[in-house]
Amino acid sequence: MSGDSSDSRPATDGGVSEADSRPAPSEQPGPEERDHPEGRRNLEGIRIDPVVEAEHASRRAVISALVEDEPGVLARVSGLVSRRQFNIESLTVGPTTVEGHSRITMVVEETDPGIDQIEKQMAKLKPVISVGEVAGDAVTSELVLLKVEADDPAAVHAVSEMYDGRTVDAGPETITVELTGDNASIDNAIGAFERFGIVEIARTGPTALARGNTPTAPGEKPGTAGEPTTHDD
Repeated sequence: MSGDSSDSRPATDGGVSEADSRPAPSEQPGPEERDHPEGRRNLEGIRIDPVVEAEHASRRAVISALVEDEPGVLARVSGLVSRRQFNIESLTVGPTTVEGHSRITMVVEETDPGIDQIEKQMAKLKPVISVGEVAGDAVTSELVLLKVEADDPAAVHAVSEMYDGRTVDAGPETITVELTGDNASIDNAIGAFERFGIVEIARTGPTALARGNTPTAPGEKPGTAGEPTTHDD
């Protein structure tokens, strides 16, 4: 071996080694001075350019999923969506015509690429049989319980009748009204009841079915078909 103790690492152009070309620790910017990229990450962990993302306008979408009744399936679906920074406006679940199956109806406000990713990621969950956006002009409805002050019972009753609601509880201080309908009619009804003083409100969020013979979830078979929708569709 040669007795030369000089650094044997290859030098860059000009005879300066790669190590010597890096700034000394004291010359490097502190955490507050470093550039911090904006925007969220996609499913591959790559940062999304907020300018590119802004090219797609957000819209309200109703997503329907057929799932197998397993413990924690609702938590798995909601957790998957929230981990990817998608916002869920509402989430409802209930039985279907097939024993052991349930329908999850989820309303999100997202871009088209975001909605597509939600569907693809939900489809990967084992309990999810079929999932997709409810096509076309779907039939949607939600339930609302509205508790208002009872200073003018006759006027509360009149507004309730105007929006096809019904009184489910009445006392000396409050009146509770039940309303059902689409999102627009519910919002209008709530606006009308505000003049009485809304004490409490509970909304289920919309549930939906596709119109006519169109399947609500992709590949969904009608309850009269005698066979359930399967993962193989």
